[in-house]
Amino acid sequence: MRSIFAVFNVLGSLLMVFGALYLLPVVIGVVYGENGTALTFLTGGLGTAAAGFVVRLATRRYREELKPRDGYLLVTLGWLLVTAAAALPLMRELPELSFTNAYFEAMSGLTTTGATTLTGLDHLPHAVNFWRHALHWFGGMGIIVLGVAILPLLGVGGMQIHRGDTPGAVKDAKLTPRITQTAKALWLVYCGITLLCMLSLLAAGMSAFDALCHAFSIVSLGGFSTHDANIAWFHSARIEMVMCVFMILAAVNFTTHFVAIRKGDLSVYRRDPEARWMVTWIAVSIVGLTGYLYASGVYPTIGESLRNVTFNLISTATTSGFVTTDYSLWPLFAPMWMLFLGCLIPSTGSVGGGIKIFRALVLIKQSFREMFILVHPQAVAPLKIAGAVIPNRAVYSVLAFIFMYFMTVVVLTFALLLSNLDFITAFSAVLASMNNAGPGLGLVGPTHNYQVLTDFQTWVCTAAMFLGRIELFTVLVLFTPAFWRKYGPRPVGRGRSGA
Repeated sequence: MRSIFAVFNVLGSLLMVFGALYLLPVVIGVVYGENGTALTFLTGGLGTAAAGFVVRLATRRYREELKPRDGYLLVTLGWLLVTAAAALPLMRELPELSFTNAYFEAMSGLTTTGATTLTGLDHLPHAVNFWRHALHWFGGMGIIVLGVAILPLLGVGGMQIHRGDTPGAVKDAKLTPRITQTAKALWLVYCGITLLCMLSLLAAGMSAFDALCHAFSIVSLGGFSTHDANIAWFHSARIEMVMCVFMILAAVNFTTHFVAIRKGDLSVYRRDPEARWMVTWIAVSIVGLTGYLYASGVYPTIGESLRNVTFNLISTATTSGFVTTDYSLWPLFAPMWMLFLGCLIPSTGSVGGGIKIFRALVLIKQSFREMFILVHPQAVAPLKIAGAVIPNRAVYSVLAFIFMYFMTVVVLTFALLLSNLDFITAFSAVLASMNNAGPGLGLVGPTHNYQVLTDFQTWVCTAAMFLGRIELFTVLVLFTPAFWRKYGPRPVGRGRSGA
């Protein structure tokens, strides 16, 4: 049981770090003269940090280097606890908000989903609006990865946390020799792209506050906006163009960005198979849907069709979730295709959700390999991507993940259907939540929000967001008996008992 207390010791440190982040909305509140709101976040931050300090102090004698299995428990509990802490200021500032909806909003923020139960966003206190977008930004690279860069200063190793929470391929590919340097390198790239995005939005015509908040949302591939009308509020083709560029950049593997910046070589992007396929699928889909909507008479001109398809398809495919039009009114094929792309398009090592394009490529190539082996049973046919052989163990892992992903979508969809929700709304809500993509169709379509759902339905979608963000197995492994047997009492003596 000692390892469990060691996990809680790190959780205490994590809550202390997260409590310090409340200072950011405090500053925003003071700047905009919202002193009462600033006080809410100040007391919330102090309370979170104090709770973390108490937990850390109570478990200090159990501190030890975490084992790989501890990372899964730490990540799961960390996300759940931090989400609860993030929800409390929302409940205090918005008294009409229930705990269910506040937790949903905080989970949507930290998982970069962008689904919301709030209305009247244009009139929210600046500090509250900023907090929602800041949750996107912190969750984009993972609040635990932020801890990796800081917790070693407190005497806690970070590798197990990093492997458990960092999205995709980053878990197995160090950018620098030490894990803390890796985390810092990722955050430097992340911060640099965010700053560049903010300056570009300012140049395109956004106000300073809108540019800051939307830069946080764009680079994290979240979908929160400061306006109820979302990006349609701006009526600006320049803003939409800037956002499209940065949404695509955010959907690319951040290790690719790091290598390209370090080497000063843009050809790195061309050599990245995920980036190539992502751009190809997006481009082909934009051309196809533009022609389809124009031929269907949805828009009177090719130009109008192209503008609406380009922004909304890129936003949905990269699991960002911004909208400029009610695409649920398009012929059903178009929005369903966009939701399907959201399952596949983001790269591993990016902040996007879904299966990820690398796993999709492995699945496709494995399907062709199986057909080849049927014809040539004695042939040796290794699976390769970009010239690199993918080990069979990795292939099996991908197949298992994709199976569990779709089974989770099926189970949660049936749960919503059981609550008398219509199929289109149920299926699209689960798929959008699992992919951390925000809007679905039907009652949770692009011009609606999740406020219409019952508490039960809201918790189902909250679970889908959570499972999708930390990629299923991190949580599901906790439900295996073998995992908890390792936390049982340590045997006395060194020999084996019995005969």
